[in-house]
Amino acid sequence: MEIDAAKCVGCGNCVPFCTMGAIRVENDVAVVNEDECVECSTCYRCCGPEGLRATFVRGLRRLFRALHLRYDAPLDVCPTGALVPPELKWPRSLRRAFSDPTVTHDSTGMAGRGTEEIKTNDITGRIGPGEAGIVIDLGRPGTGVFFRDIDTMTRALAQLDVFFEPQNPLTHLMNDPQNGSLRKDIANEKVLSAIIELKIKLADLPEVLHLVEKTATALDTVISVGVSTKCDPEGGIPHESICSGAGYPLSLNGKTNLGLGRPVEGMS
Repeated sequence: MEIDAAKCVGCGNCVPFCTMGAIRVENDVAVVNEDECVECSTCYRCCGPEGLRATFVRGLRRLFRALHLRYDAPLDVCPTGALVPPELKWPRSLRRAFSDPTVTHDSTGMAGRGTEEIKTNDITGRIGPGEAGIVIDLGRPGTGVFFRDIDTMTRALAQLDVFFEPQNPLTHLMNDPQNGSLRKDIANEKVLSAIIELKIKLADLPEVLHLVEKTATALDTVISVGVSTKCDPEGGIPHESICSGAGYPLSLNGKTNLGLGRPVEGMS
């Protein structure tokens, strides 16, 4: 995000909306830390322009100050429209693609950090019996994640028998899904978060979880892991006992997605 310094009156309304804490006010002007900004445009979407001239706002403030009064604009406006989403070039454009949910990826044509995962598995049949789907979510607001850290994780996973989801935008950034390495020119770009999606044999689940935990200790971000399997005929969850046995009991939160379409051919 860019700030038009000629327009900014330093109200600070945009500061609390910044997902990365990258905006501060110095000498009555908002300043963006470009290294930390992930181009999510949350500040721009949440602070609509009020259409006032900067000279008018500054003059009004001086008048109010002389009368020992104060006026603050509503918190969801930028009084002068000083926030300006910039035209982004590669590779910085990746920041917006992964961090702004309103933007679609050029590679997949979809918005967001990943795919529908197993949410539509009744229709897609992506995860079959004897298989497990893994999602590894790296980064969160306030922390973010560099692609170099994602690369460390994907290369570690590629050493095992894993299958990276082809429609995931991170897979499209791999030089070779067989070794999991991401493009070198994106290493220092930072995004709000990203999701690695892969499929494994259910029997390999403990080994994969242990590897993720070991690799995560070297990364300067936060990570959460999700596991999914196709329910057995009795409605049981095949991966539940495996995760617990490996030392990773499932969290109590969860959700159930009901497929409303016709199963793909060949699915039981």
